[in-house]
Amino acid sequence: QVQLVESGGGLVQAGGSLRLSCAASGRTFSRNAMGWFRQPLGKEREFVAAISRSGGSTYVADSVKGRFTISRDNTKNTVYLQMNSLTPDDTAVYYCAVQPRGDTEYRYWGQGTQVTVSS
Repeated sequence: QVQLVESGGGLVQAGGSLRLSCAASGRTFSRNAMGWFRQPLGKEREFVAAISRSGGSTYVADSVKGRFTISRDNTKNTVYLQMNSLTPDDTAVYYCAVQPRGDTEYRYWGQGTQVTVSS
């Protein structure tokens, strides 16, 4: 079982930046791809970004491309989401998730952290 704890959310003005962190338990962190998702109030959860086990490959949604960057530090069992040039449309609860090796689905999820961008 993997446990994930997100942090770093908060209230920020449009144009500002935040860095989210997701700390994972267990010794198998480096074996799993990781992802960030978000869910605006009243809407479905959507993909934001993903990173491979080594961190050598990253993917971001078109809606955040050029503004958000995903990274990881396997020595700290932590994945990050650097968010720049935030807009009110980025307001959501942000979740990190684990895609176990060999799996096509994300199986473990954090509790989420709220990001609110004011105009």
